[in-house]
Amino acid sequence: ENREDMLSSKSNRLTEALEEANKLFSGVSCAREAALDAQFLVLASNLGKEKANELHSEMTAFDSLMFAEDLLTFMGINRVQVEENDSDSESTSGGYLPSNAWHKLGEETEKYFRRAPSFHYMLGSFKSDPPVPRQRIERQKKARGGEEKRAMPAQLKKMEESHQEATEKEVERILGLLQTHFNDSDTPISFFDLVVDPNSFARTVENIFHVSFIIRDGFARLKLDDDKLPIIEPSKENEGKEDHHSAGARNQVVISLSHQEWK
Repeated sequence: ENREDMLSSKSNRLTEALEEANKLFSGVSCAREAALDAQFLVLASNLGKEKANELHSEMTAFDSLMFAEDLLTFMGINRVQVEENDSDSESTSGGYLPSNAWHKLGEETEKYFRRAPSFHYMLGSFKSDPPVPRQRIERQKKARGGEEKRAMPAQLKKMEESHQEATEKEVERILGLLQTHFNDSDTPISFFDLVVDPNSFARTVENIFHVSFIIRDGFARLKLDDDKLPIIEPSKENEGKEDHHSAGARNQVVISLSHQEWK
């Protein structure tokens, strides 16, 4: 009813109404009374917003477009001339900034920023103590059953033994073949005829590896034939033992075998 009077900047009727509502709210006991109080707050908020909009602070609002126009004019572009040139010819370059435009702006704004930058420490002063390292708390590992602890070592040991047994069996097999051939013909075998597998380069390398154990343990020996090619023959039992005791007198060689040479 008194809307115009409350919106007047010289009137305090809105403030008085709010103070009266605060006094009345202390006696609210029913839901309907609380709803009326909420309705009054909505009306009072709307009136306060309208009253604030009508206030004149005598302050000029910042217009970003106007500021941009003034900035371009200061840097050397006359917007009026540019629009006229654009209407006359589309290929004109009048809308571009001069080469010294940013230098000109920098020289003008430099005087407003001639002050030393503030300095601050990221961790306070230099005299502060270094941060105390946190003690590392080791987590206790959950105790597992005895069977789980023994599972992996037993499995690894079994794999190692199986690999070693396979190597020993392969060495014994090759030694048996060598002894059988020598007993039948009593002639040495060409080393490369013994170890080279014409269908597998990897198998050839494995054969050389296995034969090296036979020679190292003194069960066979290598010699050169008339063509200076290596031949292999099994050692006699007495010779094998003597060679094994005089291991320091034996020589070791490294055989280089490329895939092309194998072919």
